[in-house]
Amino acid sequence: MQGLIDQSIQFIERHQEWAGLVVFLMALGESLFLIGILLPATVLLFVVGGLVGNGSLPWAEVVCWGFLGAVIGDALSYWLGCWVGPKVLRWRYLKSHRKHVARARLFFYRYGFLAVLIGRFLGPVRSLIPTVAGAMGMPQARFQLANILSAAAWMPALLAPGYLAAISMDAAKHAQHSTIYSAIALCIIATVIWVVIKQKRAVQARRKISHRPMR
Repeated sequence: MQGLIDQSIQFIERHQEWAGLVVFLMALGESLFLIGILLPATVLLFVVGGLVGNGSLPWAEVVCWGFLGAVIGDALSYWLGCWVGPKVLRWRYLKSHRKHVARARLFFYRYGFLAVLIGRFLGPVRSLIPTVAGAMGMPQARFQLANILSAAAWMPALLAPGYLAAISMDAAKHAQHSTIYSAIALCIIATVIWVVIKQKRAVQARRKISHRPMR
């Protein structure tokens, strides 16, 4: 999966016009049941945030694509839970992730709507909670409200570190350039002042000589 992330980063850097679609697919995959455990898109979105921060990618377009991917991914995972029922949580494909499944079930049992709202930020259980919600009969209207609200916060939150890092680096470069330009300007001003003072002293010296009485 890390190889896929690396290839996606290289693809975005070379073909920035497709960045929105790649972000959509990554957000979708990370929100899908089981796949999200195997597909950590955080690194990719950090890089994308950096490209947004340095002006290479448009902020609104990237956020909208990622938001749509996250909403659709959670909705599909929820509908899977509704369709299959509680037995989906006993699939053999989850054998090595029983601990995450148990945590997701307990978290949803305790907090319900709030679990869906903040579960997207909780690492490995992120892609499991929507399916748990569907399997345990959470009403669709309540789920979709939590789904939309959490996706609206999740996407900007993942882009923010890369974005802020790029802004900080850009600001540092501008500050460095400003310091250099200021130093050059001060040198020029000092040189001009020195030349003016020297000329004035020379003029004053000539005047003293011209006004000195002849013997």
